[in-house]
Parts: sequence; C-alpha cells; structure tokens
Amino acid sequence: MELRPTAPSCSPRVAHVQATRWANPAVAAAPTPPSPFLATAGAHRRQSRLPDETYYIIDMICWRGYSLYDCTAEFRFFWVNSKLMETTAGDPPSTYHRYRFSAVPIYECTLQGLQAAYSGSTPYVKDGLLFYNKHAHYLAGITPLALVWKDEACSQYVIDTDSKGQVPSEQHIVLDLQEDGKLTTSDDPPVVFGSLDNEFIQKSNLRPGNLLRFAVKDERVKLVDGKMEISELQFVGKPNRARAFADSHSKALFQYAARHAPLRIEDLVASIQSNNMELESTDVEMQG
Repeated sequence: MELRPTAPSCSPRVAHVQATRWANPAVAAAPTPPSPFLATAGAHRRQSRLPDETYYIIDMICWRGYSLYDCTAEFRFFWVNSKLMETTAGDPPSTYHRYRFSAVPIYECTLQGLQAAYSGSTPYVKDGLLFYNKHAHYLAGITPLALVWKDEACSQYVIDTDSKGQVPSEQHIVLDLQEDGKLTTSDDPPVVFGSLDNEFIQKSNLRPGNLLRFAVKDERVKLVDGKMEISELQFVGKPNRARAFADSHSKALFQYAARHAPLRIEDLVASIQSNNMELESTDVEMQG
C-alpha cells in the first residue's frame, strides 16, 4: 500500500486498517475540505488563511478521455505526477490560468514513510492520512482498498461536529430512510441501525431517501464481532443539504472508537513493525 496526507471526503475506515499490513501499502497526507470562507478548493495557507490558488490532487481517474479506472493506484499516482510535469497545470497562477494544480505527497508505507506523512509539513492543512493498496484498481464507493485514518495531531476534525460546528456530547450518525422505514448506512449491502414507524414519518413530513441525523447514547451501543449494534436512536433532524450520502458503518465505528478507544499512531507503527518481522521470518524460511 501507499500512504498519502489525505482528503476527508473519504469516509474513515478504521475497522479495516489492519488489512493494510498485508497489501504493501502507501500513505499520503490529505488536505482539508474547502472552507466556506475561502476561494480555493482543497487547502488554505496555515498562517494567513489566505487562498493559495491551488487545487490539490489526491487521485486521477481520467486523463483526456483515457480512463484510469482499471489502472493500479501506483500507476495512477505516477501518471498524475508525470502529466503535471508535462503541462503548465502545475505552474503558478498567471494571466492564462487563475489556479494551479499540485499532487499531494505520497510515500511507501514503511516506518519512514508513515513518519513523513504524519509529521511532515504541507502547504495545506492536513485532515488525516489516506492509505491506498497500491496494486488495487480504482473502485467507486466504499472499499477497504482506500482507508482514512486521523488523530488530533494531523486533523482538526477527528470527531464529527454538529450543524453549528460544535462537537456534540453524544455521537451523531447520518442514516438513509428507506421505503419500509428502515434506517441504513451507505454500505453495499447497507447496514440497518434502526427504523421509524409510519406515524412518525408522516408527522415529521419525511420521505424515503431522506438523510436523517440521529444521536446515539453510549449505553445503547454494543460491539459484536467487530460490528456496531445500536439499540436506540434519537432523531435530531436533517443534516446540511450539501450532504450527499449517509454515513458508512466503518465511519460510525471510527467515530465511536475516537470517543472511547481511538486507534493511535503507535498502533499503526506496531502494525508495520509486526509485518516487517513476518516478512523477515518468511525470507529466512525460504532461504532455509
């Protein structure tokens, strides 16, 4: 796998992070989402908070009509960097183009690469680390082949905030209302976390397909075989209209873990060290 400082548009998938041990990963550090107070997409300057007129590229799926969906992540990252060098897209803004494009840094997921992505400086404000399986093709939707992890040291947004930008006392989760009243995640197949009766749906003027926000009390959550079970949901309201999808199960699990027993950078380091030891052991056995 490969590691990059990443974009938070990807749902946190901490439940699958251990899978990166086996996949020869890469890592990167992602830019924060566009701020409503800024004129740029993807990043802002850390000191002055002025726009830096740069679009930061995390991945590429098409180039001049040529699809890269069936190309490995490793090739896509090579392609985007080489094409930026061949064109003027990476040049500073001028009379001919208002913005420039820049690829986020990417590293092999070794101890050195992880440290560089985690602690290294970037021209944008990081929002976590994005792990890619570098041999995997591009897959739309939720996949364990692209994972987001974050903590307070590399993200301002570890725990989700409410509509006022405040961290609520209870975990919030956004679910999709189905025709039969069930409340589901964005996974395929979806995970059912609860349901609403017809009387409440009609009284609240809700429609199938609505995204709804719920609060979850800690005592109503159980973890069974790595899966989250919720015995009671408290309706809060509808999320921001810009919201396009419900939360995934892994995001809900990440948010729960972030409040109680977060996966820390030391755990990622230990995972890489363990994988290195297993590879060394395998090499010795083969030589023997």
